[in-house]
Amino acid sequence: MADHQWNTMRDARFLLDQDTRPPNPVPPVVLTTPAAMRRWRAANTGTVGFVPTMGYLHEGHMDLVRRSIEENLHTVVSIFVNPTQFGPHEDFSRYPRDEVRDLALLSAAGVDAVYLPGANDMYPEGYQTYVDVERVTQPLEGAARPGHFRGVTTVVLKLFNAVGPDRAYFGRKDAQQLRVVQRMTRDLDLGVEVVPCDIVREPDGLAMSSRNVYLSPEQRSAATVLKRSLDEAHLRWAGGERDADTLRATVSRFIDDEPLAELDYISLADNETLEELSGSVVRPALLSMVVKFGKTRLLDNMELA
Repeated sequence: MADHQWNTMRDARFLLDQDTRPPNPVPPVVLTTPAAMRRWRAANTGTVGFVPTMGYLHEGHMDLVRRSIEENLHTVVSIFVNPTQFGPHEDFSRYPRDEVRDLALLSAAGVDAVYLPGANDMYPEGYQTYVDVERVTQPLEGAARPGHFRGVTTVVLKLFNAVGPDRAYFGRKDAQQLRVVQRMTRDLDLGVEVVPCDIVREPDGLAMSSRNVYLSPEQRSAATVLKRSLDEAHLRWAGGERDADTLRATVSRFIDDEPLAELDYISLADNETLEELSGSVVRPALLSMVVKFGKTRLLDNMELA
């Protein structure tokens, strides 16, 4: 619950400014260029919470939005399918999109502004500047998807520069992304509070993801094995098991027993550095995996502390 504590002067200002909120939500302002986004920010005083998304919103995104609205005077949501974080054979062209539905959801939630830039606005002709975070990007998704995090950090920095948020909200489902953004924000002294938010799951345990729409009904049912395998490992952890190989093998057995699942990788790593652990685990760890169902890669994880 420490993430929910209000402990800055910005929070005090928010408490004073609450009474100035309109009594009913109004449609958000839609801003499509960095210049327009910066003008909006300059014209709006008080704390700004920011939720960066690639659209096709689900309850996991909306949980971040509600958290931001609760903790800030203004909330901005971006929708941008970022081409620089997709590899040449990944799903950029078919990534699910539904801008009309997304805007309706954000309007109903009471979001103040939606930042909806185009690719040419973010990466104009001649663009050649990128952000590289080093060690924490190298394992896991960094190894499986070369260049992915260079695209993530570059677009997040550009979004931060345009939106000027006080706080930015990221889900724990993309565990490595969260740590990469936290590292970049600290290292570059960006002055943005990165707020981690818990994984939102379907009733059967599957972590919510825009890519779940790719799954066939049979694959969707089989995908519940991810959470079940993590739960079994957590039970063993709670019972005193600390051997890294045993905990990884616990998850692997569950995945291997599901005919529709193909394990891409499983990791038990230091919870902050993401360095892989061996032997007896004596510090907080992140148990994470990627599993394929057909062509769809699903991520899930659990912190062990």
